Amino acid sequence: MRPSFDDIFMRLANDLAKRSRCVKRKVGAVLTKDTRIVSIGYNGPPAGTHNCDEEFPVEGCPRDSRGSCSLALHAEENAIIYATKNGTSLEGATLYLTLSPCLPCARIIFSVGIKKVIYLQSYAEYKGLPTEEGIEFLKTYDIAVEHYTKNLDELPTNP
Repeated sequence: MRPSFDDIFMRLANDLAKRSRCVKRKVGAVLTKDTRIVSIGYNGPPAGTHNCDEEFPVEGCPRDSRGSCSLALHAEENAIIYATKNGTSLEGATLYLTLSPCLPCARIIFSVGIKKVIYLQSYAEYKGLPTEEGIEFLKTYDIAVEHYTKNLDELPTNP
């Protein structure tokens, strides 16, 4: 049974999340255009600064006023930054995320021209928020949003 591209890219996003050195939440992202990967990312501090699991192994990095990591970039931010640093246009791209985007990331997603977001888990549930602010923002501005509901552990693998 051939896996769909959605299955392949979400599994990759999930595997990328495992690269994160965050002690609170590991998140992965894959950016695609026309079924081709154009960038990847996972959450963590800017490259070359520090590793949270080494510097803050128990409590994680300091928190901002909303309770979020004050030193980290989100997975989608890292994927978008890498793509734009390399001159890749994201107009019409699809973004696969293991955690739905927060509101600030949703604004960035919209601004760079990404047209579809597929996410695995809820940011609002993770943060205890009453609504999915990022998802609502994207839908308001006609960005297609899908909740990926398959269980990654049950996807077929090579025999």
